[in-house]
Amino acid sequence: MSSVPSKPLATRERLSEVRYEIRGELARRARELEAQGRKLIKLNIGNPGAFGFRAPDHLQHAIADDMDRTDPYTHQQGLPAAREAVAAYYARRNMPHAHPDRVFIGNGVSELIDLSLRALLNPGDEVLVPSPDYPLWSAATILNDGRPVYYQCDASNGFQPDPSEIETLVSSRTRAIVLINPNNPTGATYSRELLQRIVVIAAKHRLLLLVDEIYDQILYDGARFEPLAPLAGDVPCITFSGLSKVHRACGWRVGWALLSGATELITPLHQAMDLLGALRLCANVPGQYAVDAALNGPDTITALCTPGGRLYETRRAVIEACQASEHLQLVAPAGALYAFPAIVGDAARQFDDYRFALDLMETEGVLVVPGSSFNVPYRHHFRVTLMPEAASMREVFSRIDRALSRHAEAVTKVVPIKPAARNAAA
Repeated sequence: MSSVPSKPLATRERLSEVRYEIRGELARRARELEAQGRKLIKLNIGNPGAFGFRAPDHLQHAIADDMDRTDPYTHQQGLPAAREAVAAYYARRNMPHAHPDRVFIGNGVSELIDLSLRALLNPGDEVLVPSPDYPLWSAATILNDGRPVYYQCDASNGFQPDPSEIETLVSSRTRAIVLINPNNPTGATYSRELLQRIVVIAAKHRLLLLVDEIYDQILYDGARFEPLAPLAGDVPCITFSGLSKVHRACGWRVGWALLSGATELITPLHQAMDLLGALRLCANVPGQYAVDAALNGPDTITALCTPGGRLYETRRAVIEACQASEHLQLVAPAGALYAFPAIVGDAARQFDDYRFALDLMETEGVLVVPGSSFNVPYRHHFRVTLMPEAASMREVFSRIDRALSRHAEAVTKVVPIKPAARNAAA
């Protein structure tokens, strides 16, 4: 009988470089508190179903009506009808080369991001990633043996990237530029002129554009969304989107990636992605039957994002709470499902976003994501999702302000010097 090994199994070393606090230690602590009977308001994940949203009825019916056809594997790139619907939708957006053969359906955008980077990167290759980013982009780059190189999107500039800085970061190992538009976590949207400048950089340095457009229809106060691929033309580009956010169907795990660009430039990448797609056999089949209904059915998101709509009113509650607080400053999100407030004033002294998030959960029952989780060089931001009801969000920010007031008072409290100590100092 063999003895039990005395040392734990070693794991991949590069995992130590990966951050994903959205579902990390704080979320594990939240589960412990809930197991003890604590009620928490959890604002860490953009998960519509957890806040009472449902996927639209016409999507649910589309799956139910075809359920008896969902047992077999399908093509590794996805159901032909789903790929045709995606290609036709993007052709209406003037995407060049929009064809079903260039569409990949995946188990959510997350799988397709990982698959595309695995197809692209050799060890040591670099990917230009926004800071702040959605941390999956950094993680997928690292775990596919690449190196994320960050371009800054500063609050002082409305979280907009600076194309001049992006170009200075290009090296002989750079393979791609990542754009998240509308942005998670900041809610920034990018103008046509800005995107055109980034396309010029990609063309000049022969880089792949990777554009995460999962929030493309979630816009507020007249903000415009500009798809990147029509501006890129023959420059290689992969556009990512899916059912999770606009159509509130996160659990169905249906995303798509569409390759655009000159055929001779993207064929090797296309073939590599096809091989990797085949190795995982196919994406889940039932959810793919909802793709055509989602892209050709009624608009169910705009009403939520305009005055009176649930997302709009919750966003308004966050903006007003930050304006009323002496401790908070916010660049109002123009799109997506998040706000990324900054801590200012006395509360910003000796402030650590992780310690604050833990204290906020323990004392006030609110779970937020520390800003440093989004690969930024500072620690005075946090992210919240905009999906609770507006009244609930006003209560959340009342608790946040209370916690920040306690911190500000603690760090500004002056301990009186005793007379003896004063005399000794004299």
